Amino acid sequence: MKNKLLIVGCGDIASRVANLLGQCYQLFGLCRRVENFDHLRTLGITPIAGDLDQPASLERMAGVAAHSVLHLAPPPGQGKRDTRTLHLLSALSRRQSNTKKRILPQQLIYISTSGVYGDCSGNRVNESYPVNPRNDRAYRRLDAERQIRNWGMRNGVRVSILRVPGIYAHNRLPLERLRQGTPALLPAEDSYTNHIHADDLARIIVAALRFGKSGRIYHASDDSCLKMGEYFDLVANHFNFPGTRKITRQEAKETLSPSLLSFMLESRRLTNDRIKRELQVRLRYPTVGACLAEIEKIPVK
Repeated sequence: MKNKLLIVGCGDIASRVANLLGQCYQLFGLCRRVENFDHLRTLGITPIAGDLDQPASLERMAGVAAHSVLHLAPPPGQGKRDTRTLHLLSALSRRQSNTKKRILPQQLIYISTSGVYGDCSGNRVNESYPVNPRNDRAYRRLDAERQIRNWGMRNGVRVSILRVPGIYAHNRLPLERLRQGTPALLPAEDSYTNHIHADDLARIIVAALRFGKSGRIYHASDDSCLKMGEYFDLVANHFNFPGTRKITRQEAKETLSPSLLSFMLESRRLTNDRIKRELQVRLRYPTVGACLAEIEKIPVK
């Protein structure tokens, strides 16, 4: 009998995880859009109707009795609390209507963000580095982490948290930004950024399901050490785009949107020793360049 894995948040990363785990787990996916059910079935995922913004809709989920839960769903779009995670944990803690028993999962993996660290002035950051969120988006992620870790300790559920930087893939490169000519910061004022290929993130998730320690935080990051402008120039050069226009931080503050600015002004370099040592991960794409090397070098129209 296969163990059951409940996936909450059935987007691109969920599909990549499903491709890796379909032979090992019986997969279920919480999905609010009925029109997406057929697509989930093609991935080997049994859809369960439910909306994290509507707690009453999550009753069916409690009957799955999943061995493991993969929480990929983003927080709501405003505020400093993640009410979606609150509703999810409440639903997972419910007693089953037919037996009146409470069957908790044995494990929960949460996909968070490296944004909880805020600006670290380019310092090397390990998993013990103090968190210092600088915007509501990061506060919501940190709130979710704390809810999940406390819930896991109360209920004896093994919880692992993956803090994830910028996700990219062969089909998830910043080509539209390059087409639009969005500027980057001057090298002397630029921030360090961190990356992970979507396929490697899926493989790290699988490794966390197998080896993740209870209450443990892991950086799901590659070996790259790039400033943001260097990243955009690397992609631009590969696809024969013009180099990215560079501006000062003051110009950025005066001309760019607050959401874009928040990414550009946070500088940190994530360490990834823990995923290699504890989760036994070997990255397929240790750098962005390793991914680009697989993509045919032709102009993009």
